[in-house]
Amino acid sequence: MKQYESAVMMGLGYIGLPTAALMAKKKIKVLGVDINPAVVETVNRGEIHIVEPELDGLVHHVIEKGYLRASTQPAAADVFLIAVPTPFQENHVPDLRFVEAATRMVIPLLQPGNLFIIESTSPVGTTEKMAALVYQERPELQGHLYVAYCPERVLPGNVIYELEHNDRVIGGIDEASAQQALAFYRQFVKAELHPTNARTAEMCKLVENAFRDTNIAFANELSMICDRAGINVWELIRLANRHPRVNILRPGAGVGGHCIAVDPWFIVADFPEEAQIIRKAREINTYKTEWAIEKVSNAILRLHQTLQRRARVAIMGLAFKPDIDDLRESPALYIAQRLLAAGEADFLVAEPHVQQLAGFTLVPYPEAYAQADLVVFLVAHKQFRLLPAQPDKQVLDFCGVRDTQ
Repeated sequence: MKQYESAVMMGLGYIGLPTAALMAKKKIKVLGVDINPAVVETVNRGEIHIVEPELDGLVHHVIEKGYLRASTQPAAADVFLIAVPTPFQENHVPDLRFVEAATRMVIPLLQPGNLFIIESTSPVGTTEKMAALVYQERPELQGHLYVAYCPERVLPGNVIYELEHNDRVIGGIDEASAQQALAFYRQFVKAELHPTNARTAEMCKLVENAFRDTNIAFANELSMICDRAGINVWELIRLANRHPRVNILRPGAGVGGHCIAVDPWFIVADFPEEAQIIRKAREINTYKTEWAIEKVSNAILRLHQTLQRRARVAIMGLAFKPDIDDLRESPALYIAQRLLAAGEADFLVAEPHVQQLAGFTLVPYPEAYAQADLVVFLVAHKQFRLLPAQPDKQVLDFCGVRDTQ
């Protein structure tokens, strides 16, 4: 099977840059492409523009060795990978403009024998649509180009390890494409690779995140029930999970991130009649965020009556999950924006993983905590767990920071 020596990675975000760096570590010559010149300049200096453990050292190393460089334009290569965002439009309809734009950029560079891979999370049938687009522009490539869909399965904060050690689903538009993609990923992935067709691989990625979303929805719904019933949800979950076949997840202020908060809608959009549980889970997790906003607003009103002045409220955390800087689809960020817009109190906003953020005046988290009458924990950053308990402060803990058992 062919050994691939060069690759173009379209998109240098949270998935594209770590994947490009890992490929370069295995001495594949990689050109990373991003439309943001600042990202290109940062990477070419051997630095990174995101927070991800171990990535900074790896990027510095492969840039220094000459196996990775960045540009705003693609160039000829053996493999072309698409790792750009796939958001949704109104009514949760998937938006494939970025995938299509990246595909169009590489079409003039494709040669017979090249491997074209989409890694971006996509609705079922996207890989076939992009292949049709390629053949429409370059009909001479039909039957001479390998096309596959190969989604990642990584957790922000542990991306480098998981890219290398997590199993991958390899979906080709035909058997030859699947086998060529399999051979390519074997060059830098140590885990087991599972060949299938592109449609199954596309659905597999969506189903994995819909499954997680559904489980989180159960936990979030349970937290609202427990609040109404006067039950400590954290203790309840610990006790219930002592059952050998029960594993309830931890509730939060909603669901964020580009995957879990988005991907289930791709299934709902294509299969609206069938995807009943998947839709309901999305609605529950979205409602949990609105519920949290209402809880904070009500607590502020009660404080005003007690203090006879404007309350000082600490909003603790803006990222979509603990211990990272990723704000994509973050319920915490949305809650903070809504509360600040309402202006019901004097807000102290703390996010230890972000230095500055448009629309916010960020405050060091110890300062926010010390000055606040009401502390609202939205993200369970490890720094927050070390803050001393102060019985005189009111606390709304939506993520289990104060759950120390």
